[in-house]
Amino acid sequence: MSAATLAPPAAALETVPMLIGGEWVRPATDSYETVYNPSTGAAIARTPLGAAAEVESAVAAAAKSLAAWDHTPVVERARVMFKYRALLDKHFDELAGLVTREHGKTLAEARAELQRGIEMVEFACGIPSLIMGDNLPNIAGDVDAETVRHPVGVCVGITPYNFPAMVPLWMFPVALVCGNTFILKPSEKVPLSAVRMGELLEEAGLPDGVFNIVHGGRACVDALLAHPQVAAISFVGSTPVAKYIYTTGAANGKRVQSAGGAKNHLIVMPDADIDQTVKALAASAYGCAGQRCMAGSIAVTIGSAGDNVVDELVRYAGKLKVGASDNAPEIDMGPVIRAEHRERVASYLDIAKSEGAEVPLDGRKEFPNDKFLIGPSIVDRVAPTMRVAKEEIFGPVLSVVRVDDLESALALGEQCEYGNGAAIFTRSGYAAREFKRRFNAGMIGINVGVPAPMAWFPFTGWNRSFFGDLHVQGKEGIAFYTRQKTTLTRWPKADDSHVDPVWRGRR
Repeated sequence: MSAATLAPPAAALETVPMLIGGEWVRPATDSYETVYNPSTGAAIARTPLGAAAEVESAVAAAAKSLAAWDHTPVVERARVMFKYRALLDKHFDELAGLVTREHGKTLAEARAELQRGIEMVEFACGIPSLIMGDNLPNIAGDVDAETVRHPVGVCVGITPYNFPAMVPLWMFPVALVCGNTFILKPSEKVPLSAVRMGELLEEAGLPDGVFNIVHGGRACVDALLAHPQVAAISFVGSTPVAKYIYTTGAANGKRVQSAGGAKNHLIVMPDADIDQTVKALAASAYGCAGQRCMAGSIAVTIGSAGDNVVDELVRYAGKLKVGASDNAPEIDMGPVIRAEHRERVASYLDIAKSEGAEVPLDGRKEFPNDKFLIGPSIVDRVAPTMRVAKEEIFGPVLSVVRVDDLESALALGEQCEYGNGAAIFTRSGYAAREFKRRFNAGMIGINVGVPAPMAWFPFTGWNRSFFGDLHVQGKEGIAFYTRQKTTLTRWPKADDSHVDPVWRGRR
């Protein structure tokens, strides 16, 4: 039975609301995106695809609320986040279950995602200490200098389907405590987590209009990119779209941070601990069904490591339990987001074979057709020129490239157009040091398969994995959501005969 057969009539599906100016609204439209439970293939809701009218209303609400929210003391803004953090913790299991239901990742993965998002809220709670300016008295003769940080204004977050809770939480907690108002445009495929997080923000006491949610496709995004009252855009998604967001937003005078795709390399030295390495490679490549920009995509085995790594990976990955993730704690890997994405991922296995690679583990198995399932796959003896080595697959496929030495592995990084993350597995301090210093990526792991930084450090993708100057997370996130003002002050001594004698005596 196909997913389309399972889908109820569109009118029977609940319409996901938008949040505009403190009101939850369901705009009248003829355009909707169906929200599926990937574990069952069943349609569970429909997302209205808004456009210019909804964007105009949301921006107007955010702009109207900006002055009062900016004027709210930063400590009070942080206190809202403290309350929000407590609510996220209170509803932790509910939110994790919601992520699993609309995305398909396992419950353990959903819980880990939510925990990483909550850490961003915790970071935002500390912004009063981090947003303080600088001053230097008497920088010149009788001149004092100071800098202070101000919010940039109405900010927008455009987020992907693969982390429905975490990626929005990368953005709006920091933006809000910095004094901005915010419009979230979540992926139309996974809007339910965003809506619930918006409800909890209201419960935390955030004033109406400070945080808004709109839904839509390209028309909605283009309206946000072009709106004259939008000051800053944050985006996470594929590289082609990230480049479009950056170039279009910048052309319209916006401040933009735009994170794109990846082709992350995992280097395995001959001295690596094979058991530890294989488990780390599998977790990196197959976690979240490979649908994350920090997933390991290419294992680069050096010298004699090749055969051992491939044999052990085939054995280990072949035993992973793949299935419906709803209420199934024993499942190691859940479905991908859609049936058509499953077919796209599977097509790379045939492409690899046609280009001369081997497929010792093929994830195409007999799964129920109404679930968007594909198992872990391994493609061996991949050449750097092959499509599986160059293109972002965004699924549970690990390509193995065999090289003779560390220099050749480092050269592969130089040839890659992306630069998100990379890792090395070794006991050699020299190899680790050379790799850390020279590999062409912004996030490096040493015996760590997924080198994604935590909230206090920036998510530092390079090359075509990022467009902009200031990354999400950490102090760079604060810098992105604020602008500095510098004041030079001189108070020359003046004739004070006209001053009230009481005040003159106090001088």
